[in-house]
Formats: sequence, structure tokens, C-alpha cells
Amino acid sequence: MKKSKIALILSVIIIIALFAGCGNRAASNKKSDDNKSEKKEFREYNVAVLKGPTAVGFAKAWSDSDEENTDNKYNVTAYATPDEISAGLAKGEIDIAAIPCNLASVLYNKTGKGIKVAAVNTLSVLYMVSSSEMDSVNDLKGKTIYTTGQGTTPQYTLEYILSKNGLTPGTDVKIEYKQEAAEVAAILTTDNDAIGMLPQPYASAVLLKNQNMKLALDMGNEWNKVADTPVVTGVAVARKEVIEDNKEAFDQFLDDYEASVEYCKDNSDSVASILAAKGVFEEPVAKKAIPYLNIAFVSGEEMQADIENYLNVLYKANPASVGGTMPDDEFYYSR
Repeated sequence: MKKSKIALILSVIIIIALFAGCGNRAASNKKSDDNKSEKKEFREYNVAVLKGPTAVGFAKAWSDSDEENTDNKYNVTAYATPDEISAGLAKGEIDIAAIPCNLASVLYNKTGKGIKVAAVNTLSVLYMVSSSEMDSVNDLKGKTIYTTGQGTTPQYTLEYILSKNGLTPGTDVKIEYKQEAAEVAAILTTDNDAIGMLPQPYASAVLLKNQNMKLALDMGNEWNKVADTPVVTGVAVARKEVIEDNKEAFDQFLDDYEASVEYCKDNSDSVASILAAKGVFEEPVAKKAIPYLNIAFVSGEEMQADIENYLNVLYKANPASVGGTMPDDEFYYSR
């Protein structure tokens, strides 16, 4: 009788132990499932940049992704013209792009609010190049300026700065427009008496070829003296559906972008090597130009305020420059 009682007790103990084990495994499995649900789902993005200043801030993230050191995968292509990027965004072949600020507004209007702007990536890149020292914009009175961008943002930027300094474009200052920045650079390389307004890296390329020339005026600084907002040259945009598909992965892209910009600001030499390897800039020009490119990462409310104010100046100069109408609040994406 005693033996049967002992056997019964042992059986109960074994059964209890078995249930406890099952419970522990179930809890363990549930915890594992919870971890899976908490894990981020990253994405592969087709990213477009222009062969110019707006490509610079993403250089480190570009390189890191190629080396599989980012959670998202970024397939980056450098394009020669904005039109190629516009077409790619419209067709859905490009997910994210670094493009001129006013083009972002134009595309927003053209695509029926199909894209959103998520960050400012480049501020002013325009410089007055001359062999003479200049203390202010008023030193341009009576001079001829060679530049590019007639009917686009460089023209509106220059005219705005001149007029705010009491100079009438075409009267007090003669402006001679060329089709390509390379034409202006060629003039400044050979004519020490010439004055030109050029974007980077063309301005730095002139300095490498003609040691008599210098960056006489930073037009971004001159703009800031007479305006309430900085010049916004480049922005990062994405197709609306790309953001909505996975907001968490897109926010990770923005984190990667911001970290890349901070790295690029302090590591001109290594960034120049990356850009040269990617076919964006020649390395000597990149090393010279990067400190003057004003790469930035501005997002959220500050981004919206800066872009709205800048686009408003362009709109007043020519509504077509922003796509006919000013973009509304849906244009802006905030984390």
C-alpha cells in the first residue's frame, strides 16, 4: 500500500513537471514571436542623385550601403540631368531622390501630390568669382557678371540680392547669361578681369586653374543679409506611396542620411574619394569644393519654414518656377 502511494505521488510530480515545461516553452515561443513582431522590416530603395552638390551629403550612406553596413539597401544612381530623375519618379522607377528644391515643388504639382519632401540637403552653392576683393554686393555696381541659369533659380537669386542692395539688374549691373556653367568657367580661367557667378564645384574648379581668382562673395551669405530664410538649393524627396508602404524603414533612411551629412561635413578627403569613385566629381575638385557646398540636413518644422519662404521668393519672381502654385502642407513629410 505504501509502495502504491509513493508511485502515485511520483506520477503526479512527473505530470506537473511536464505541464510546467510546456508552459515554459509556450512562454518562450510567445516571447520569440513578440521579438519577431518588434523587429523592423527594412526596405530596398532605388535612390537618385544628380552629379552635383546635392549628391554629396548622401555619399557616406551610399558607400556604407554598398558595403552592406546599413539596414536598408540603397541602390544609388547618379544622373546628369534633373529631367532623368523627374521621369524616373513619375514612372515609379525611382523611390527617393536628391533634387533642386524648386523642382520638388514642380513635381508635387505635376504628379497630383505624388511626392513629398523630407529634408533639406543643400543650402546655397553660388559664389561670385573674381580676381578683385569685394566687401559687399555694391562692389558689383557698373560691372558685367557672367553666369548661367537664365529663367531659373540662379537668375532669381541674383536679381533678388541685387535689388535688395539697391541695384537694378540690367541697369546698374550688366548680366550676361551663358548656356553652361563650363562656358562661364572657361571665361574666368582665361580672363583675370572677368567676374562670374558660379555654383560649386565649378567655382572651385576655376580657382584650381587660375590662381588669380578667388571666391569674392558667398551669395548665400549675401542672401541671408536681406532675406528671412536661407537659399534652399537641394532637397530629398520620395514618392508618397514609398513612404506610406513602410514609414519605419523610410525614417531609417532619414536617420542614415542625417548621419551621412554629419560625416561628410568633417571628412572632405574621404568623401571626395567616394564621389570620385562613383563618378560624381573629379577628386581634386571635390576636395576643393566640399567645404563650400553648404551641405545640410534640415527636417520637420524648420525644413517647412525654410522651403516655404524660399519658394515664395521664387513664386513672386515667376510662378512657373515652382510649378504654378505654392505647395500646401501635404508637400512636407515629418518623422
